[in-house]
Amino acid sequence: MTELAEALRRQIAQTGPLTVAEYMTTCLLHPRLGYYTTRDPLGANGDFVTAPEISQMFGELIGLALAQSWLDRGAPSPFVLAELGPGRGTLMADLLRATKGVPGFHDAAQIHLVEASHTLRARQRDILAAYEVTWVDAVDEMPPMPLFLVANEFFDCLPIRQFLRDGDGWRERVVTVQDDMLVFALTDATPLAALNHRLEDTHNGDLVETCAASEAIACTLGERISTEGGVALIIDYGSEISLGDTFQAVRAQQKESPLAQPGEADLTAHVDFGALARNAAPATASALVPQGVWLERLGIVERARSLASRMTGAALENHIAGLRRLTHPDEMGTLFRIIALHDGRATPPGLEPAQ
Repeated sequence: MTELAEALRRQIAQTGPLTVAEYMTTCLLHPRLGYYTTRDPLGANGDFVTAPEISQMFGELIGLALAQSWLDRGAPSPFVLAELGPGRGTLMADLLRATKGVPGFHDAAQIHLVEASHTLRARQRDILAAYEVTWVDAVDEMPPMPLFLVANEFFDCLPIRQFLRDGDGWRERVVTVQDDMLVFALTDATPLAALNHRLEDTHNGDLVETCAASEAIACTLGERISTEGGVALIIDYGSEISLGDTFQAVRAQQKESPLAQPGEADLTAHVDFGALARNAAPATASALVPQGVWLERLGIVERARSLASRMTGAALENHIAGLRRLTHPDEMGTLFRIIALHDGRATPPGLEPAQ
């Protein structure tokens, strides 16, 4: 049992069961024992690998898509160039390298990174040492000006609550202690006004997930973009509507029970893109597009061929494998999806207006 598991057991004994959101927040962000506060979880030797760590092409194409969106809006200056949850800073570094030839883009950009982990901030500071960067704890701390933002695998880490439908009411899934072990349990059924709309598309026994933090951030982004102008590109795994249990833990690149090793595993859940789009109003949301389709529309195959012409041996094999992993339907190509929130002007490259 981890030290954090023992601390959680004591807390539950004193104050009662935890919601999944409370459990998730503590496991990830506990000031001394939390997953993100104690380590760099990324890369081949970490617990998971994100798209920017797989291939430079991912960040490059995102950078060019944001730069084109900036040009489509008259190249406003100054503007905020932001990333939510920037990991090691790899995506932002690739983005900036790819856009250095766009006239005026770097001069106008004020780089802001939203990052909670001091460990990861240190990594970002190293890789982005050539640039002036401001770190903030929340979206609303960024200055009021046009915003061009990317969030890759950020929203899946935000704490969720889970509710099981029971007739016209809902039983919340909570974390408690049984026989000295952390276990899931259910509260008594009660009507929830916030879930009344889900009575229309669920059946008895269905489980739905909600994420107040995601909805609040989407609201802030939507208001900012609607008022100041700009674009937010959100890439993550998820669907247009939440249905079913997607709460998961990953440690050493293998899935395990979310209750098995608190503080030692990454905890995530699928993103409800429909909820993001609704809460971002009055900003405009694009259609939801699979990551592989989007990258191919942006020209990743042509970029891959260009890079491959200068490679041989293991480097070439890894390059080809990276392209497949990012785009193939059996890899990240279909599981991961992208949606854009924008100011109602030109839809960002590779995407389509929502129907």
